[in-house]
Amino acid sequence: SRSTTVMVEEQPSPPPRDHLVWSFFTTLYGNFCCLGFLAFFFSVKSRDRKVLGDYSGALSYGSTAKCLNITALVINIVIVVIVVIVL
Repeated sequence: SRSTTVMVEEQPSPPPRDHLVWSFFTTLYGNFCCLGFLAFFFSVKSRDRKVLGDYSGALSYGSTAKCLNITALVINIVIVVIVVIVL
């Protein structure tokens, strides 16, 4: 009797995102209360963790950078809307 063995390979999960480019532009153009600088700091930490193979640490730092970028973006949009309304 012949037997057949099937090998199932796991799909490699994509590496966590570090949002470095987004953080860089937030630092340059929307650095309200240093939120852009903090986002850039966490993005660099995320990239360092990714290089070291610590994907959970990279995911954590990347998530923090994303939240800081979103917060800075929302604050900047609100400021622009207020300035347009006042003018």
